[in-house]
Amino acid sequence: MYYIDRLFDKTLEFALRSKGAIVVVGPKWCGKSTTCERHAKTIIDLMPLETRKDFVDLAKVSPSRFLNYGPKPVLIDEWQHVSFVWDQIKYEVDKASQFGQYILTGSVTDRNFSKESEVQSRHTGNGRIIRKVMRTLSLYETKESNGSVSLLDLKEDKFKSSFTDKGINEYAYYICRGGWPLAIMEQDKEVALQQAIDYYDVVTTDDIFSLRDIPLRKDIEKAKKLMRSYARNVSIAASDETLRDDCISNDETFDKDVFAKYLNALKNLYVIDELPAWNPNLRSKTAIRTKETRHFTDPSIGAAALGITPDGIFKDMTTFGLLFESLVIHDLRVYCDFINAHLYKYRDSKKREADAVIQFRDGSFALIEVKLGNEDDINEAGKNLIEIANDIQEEKTGKLAFLMIVTKNKVAYRMKNGVYVVPLCCLKP
Repeated sequence: MYYIDRLFDKTLEFALRSKGAIVVVGPKWCGKSTTCERHAKTIIDLMPLETRKDFVDLAKVSPSRFLNYGPKPVLIDEWQHVSFVWDQIKYEVDKASQFGQYILTGSVTDRNFSKESEVQSRHTGNGRIIRKVMRTLSLYETKESNGSVSLLDLKEDKFKSSFTDKGINEYAYYICRGGWPLAIMEQDKEVALQQAIDYYDVVTTDDIFSLRDIPLRKDIEKAKKLMRSYARNVSIAASDETLRDDCISNDETFDKDVFAKYLNALKNLYVIDELPAWNPNLRSKTAIRTKETRHFTDPSIGAAALGITPDGIFKDMTTFGLLFESLVIHDLRVYCDFINAHLYKYRDSKKREADAVIQFRDGSFALIEVKLGNEDDINEAGKNLIEIANDIQEEKTGKLAFLMIVTKNKVAYRMKNGVYVVPLCCLKP
């Protein structure tokens, strides 16, 4: 089977050389199992029902035999079905004193175990077990970004003007298609677009009601209303109450506690992936807004929830702009994961915003704006970034690495004020 090489392959390789066990989490269909299988010598697949019972029984009777089922690294796929072996994994890692023993994969958060008491009694695994998030594919991994502009090169003040042949029509398609491996490998565009639609259908009709630690009465219409509301507020720091009010129409109600459970279920399934706020030290007394910004784990989920097609997205340019920003944030997250950086959003009481802030490991930072608009919008965004940067106390927060505007345009260049303007399809880590 054709395999798309991923940045996460190198991340996993290093993790296996530096930790005893790795927990790989992320959304369904992002390719966790396929990628992890390439790095394992023994595979325990707990997805098929016909073999799951035997493996679970073995894990209960003799967790040591289960964990030593074959040569290391051992991959335990959908490991939440045997979450009770966590302490035994820690013991096996300690006993062998070797790195790269286990890879655990799942499409639910670490909190989703069969019993809350198991969570409370388990050892954290700190120092022995590391958790890594695997995301859907970025445009650099799909070869649709030529990678002519590197985030790390910009940090080192290395930049050359470059060009991409991708434009706004391609970005409309990328938003609706997403980074699902099955969609990327499919040549038929209609079939490729169907993958995100199918993912949305599975989440709203089944997955959201399947979590044992978040029991929900099956109400598909409520799930769809929440997903549509979330999609309408993507790239916005909308409150839970705003989302809930948006779900309510006519005389219908959406109980506050039930709504919270639905939202938590989406988080636990890695369907939504909110961007935290950045809180730097400012020279002024301007207040920093700390509300997280709403994003799906892949922008195509939002497009599917709203029933948007690559052609139809042009009918609402405001929504197009918000989904394009979400596409950029998605790819920046993949790149930041790879270079061990963190991504945030900046917003203050003066209504100044930076759509993304990269915090590098050495403490330096980059401010980034996303613009789907014209040159006037780009020039205004550049001025905004400079104003924010001038208000930040570098001696306390860290050194400014660079300012950048990510666009749908075709040329990467540096403005006279020093701000980089870079097409998304030129970016790489």
